[in-house]
Amino acid sequence: METWFPGGTTLSAPDYAVLAALVAVLFFVGWYFGRGESSTSDFFLGGRKVPWWAACLSFVATEISAMTIIGVPSTGYRENWQYAQFFIGSAASRLVIAFLFIPAFYKYDCTTIYEFLKFRFGPLTQYTATVFFFITRLLASGVRLMAACVAVGVLVGWSLPPVIALFTVISIVYIAFGGIKAVVWTNVVQAVTFIGAGIATLFFLGASIDGGLAAVWKIAGEGGRLSLWNFGPPLGSEDYLKKFFGDPNVIVVAVLNGFFGSMAAFGTDHELMQRLLTVETRKDSQRTMIYTIGGSFLVLMIFLSVGTGLYVFYAQNPALPLPKELDKIYPHFATQVMPAFLRGLILSAIVMASIDSPLASLTASFVTDIYKPLVNAKADEAHYLRLARMCVVVFGLILAVIAYVFSSFDKMLWLAFKIGGVTFGSLLGVFLLGLMTERRANRANLVAMVGMALINLALLICSEKRIISLGWSWLVILGTLGTFAIGWLLGPVLDKDAPPPAPAGA
Repeated sequence: METWFPGGTTLSAPDYAVLAALVAVLFFVGWYFGRGESSTSDFFLGGRKVPWWAACLSFVATEISAMTIIGVPSTGYRENWQYAQFFIGSAASRLVIAFLFIPAFYKYDCTTIYEFLKFRFGPLTQYTATVFFFITRLLASGVRLMAACVAVGVLVGWSLPPVIALFTVISIVYIAFGGIKAVVWTNVVQAVTFIGAGIATLFFLGASIDGGLAAVWKIAGEGGRLSLWNFGPPLGSEDYLKKFFGDPNVIVVAVLNGFFGSMAAFGTDHELMQRLLTVETRKDSQRTMIYTIGGSFLVLMIFLSVGTGLYVFYAQNPALPLPKELDKIYPHFATQVMPAFLRGLILSAIVMASIDSPLASLTASFVTDIYKPLVNAKADEAHYLRLARMCVVVFGLILAVIAYVFSSFDKMLWLAFKIGGVTFGSLLGVFLLGLMTERRANRANLVAMVGMALINLALLICSEKRIISLGWSWLVILGTLGTFAIGWLLGPVLDKDAPPPAPAGA
């Protein structure tokens, strides 16, 4: 047991009191808003009665997660602000999703976004996309859970297994009880908590750094930590193409990846889109999507600033020890430097962001896209609701195993993106083919999606082994364009006998 609970934490009673109070609020909110679940419409969509502003905060909380709270300060500390270039493309992608994707999902009254692919192309495309979603979401969410558990383990002095077990149990309990309504309203609490924690950290750093903001500007600037724009190598320089394609922070690449990557992550991943389907009307959903631009940008700026502040603080205090793994720099700083109560607030922010999980979206997709059409299409709502709660438990345990397996990886922020890069392009390509064209394709989509995912996996492996110089950020772009093109070209060949798209509301 000592190996699981080695101790060594600097947390005090006030810190744990803050955490206990916020967790109690979290459970109360989840219980209160999650009461009365009587159908899968309630469990998966909240009856489409969630206010748009709550859905907006829920989206931001889900997008951010503990990965941002831990990984972005680490990136700001070790690198610079060039990560923010991605947000230019990300903001543009949200507008496309608002006015291209969302109307189609409401037009067909979709419970999950993969139902749109069934109506537009056929069930084979729906099943393929659902499998891709499961693979991507389980692996990427496993990384997110692992990152959060590592940070919390540093704070409380526990090893990884009991922290993973604790988060898994908490997630299973409140999501199995209240479904998506419990998730959305607890996300609201989570968003307020980690935004408040980030702002409090900035004030503490400002008071702890000699010379204040002027010192931050001078020391961080001299250390290259304020670099925002990366225009790539000079045109015509030696190894120009190798440097251009190998650096994901070159602005052209970063903006393109922000655009395609965010469009894929937000528009074709049911984990995030599920929040946007809980509001009553298409216009409310569109407004929710647009307002997430401001909320997500605020969080990004706060935690990049935290990373810069940490760099300056430790530059002024070189005698202070650093963690062995710099991914842990923020929780390490909280435990070693910050006073009581503030430590508890940081711990609570990480815990709040960690408890959110994809269990609701994974369950919705399994029951709606797999179980109903392939296993049992004639059961009553009570049966599907019981199955949904059982699936929450099963997927929670699977995520726990994946999180533990990924615990040996470094640079967690980039790992999550690399995992998504393999499959997100295939998902986005097939959605764009359905939304932007009238092409009939079903078997062709299977060939296109699987083919491009395998190509991207091979490219990622070759890049990681330094066989080729290709930044991971190209994967989503290549996957999107390749899937779209292959589906378009093969559609008339493989699906010439395909039926026309189903009418809206089918």
